[in-house]
Amino acid sequence: MPRKTHIDAFGALSLTGFSVFLAFNQIIIKFVNHGLQPVFFAGLRSAIAVLCLWGWMRLNGRSTRLEPRYLLPGLLAGTFFAAEFLCLFTALDLTTVTRTSILLYSMPVWLAVAAHFLLPDERITVLKALGLASAFSGVAWAIADRSSGQGQASLLGDFCALLAAWGWAGIALVARGTRLREARPEMQLFWQVLVSAPILLVAAPFFGPLIRDLQPLHVAGLIFQATAVVSAGFVFWLWLLSVYPAASVASFSFLTPIFGVALGWLVLGEHVGLPTLVSALLVAAGIILINRPVKKVA
Repeated sequence: MPRKTHIDAFGALSLTGFSVFLAFNQIIIKFVNHGLQPVFFAGLRSAIAVLCLWGWMRLNGRSTRLEPRYLLPGLLAGTFFAAEFLCLFTALDLTTVTRTSILLYSMPVWLAVAAHFLLPDERITVLKALGLASAFSGVAWAIADRSSGQGQASLLGDFCALLAAWGWAGIALVARGTRLREARPEMQLFWQVLVSAPILLVAAPFFGPLIRDLQPLHVAGLIFQATAVVSAGFVFWLWLLSVYPAASVASFSFLTPIFGVALGWLVLGEHVGLPTLVSALLVAAGIILINRPVKKVA
């Protein structure tokens, strides 16, 4: 598919569906964390994903060769990948889900700002700035209303969540702004999981016991994470990133916590009130503004 200057109908549907998928994924992560220490879980997930991606590429006759010209950006992307999940899971151990989610899903703001300076074709316009502000406000309102008064806040946990957002933005920038963009999406991800797996596994013992209360269903959740989420889902996201503008793709991440609220209502029977509905409208308005095509001057 050729490069697009804005999100079309296919891109919007794909990114919306992926946001639902990520929202459901949060439930899986929360469940598996009862059986495995989070950083160890993230490292195992990357290690299994290496085998899954390698096997899939071999079965489909695609090269698995790590080309030297991708070495530096590949190492950088993998390091960002490891940093994102190490910081994210640490944040979830130290602070509330509400605060972590708000800071993590500020990623599109940091990506849009960085892309404005580093990617010539992705300047922030007045409409995009208003859209980013609107969407972030909607996410903050929705999650704050859903989790108000639960858990303990931690300055260190908040900082870790912010670092996770920067790590996520860093992955997108490397995928778009370096020669790694020339690699196939599955090879981009292969670099990320291959580099992140040893980093996370070596770091895991410093975050507590590796095994908590491991049950067969936790193992099933781990396998689902490595195969469906990382190996398939992230490849699809990287492919979308290679087709559509980075800031526009990232803007749809604002939908994930909104769908998380919806799944909480459907699966856990949580109350959804007017503030949640208003936040959804703010997010929708923000995405429309962010993805509004720029009229070219004749």
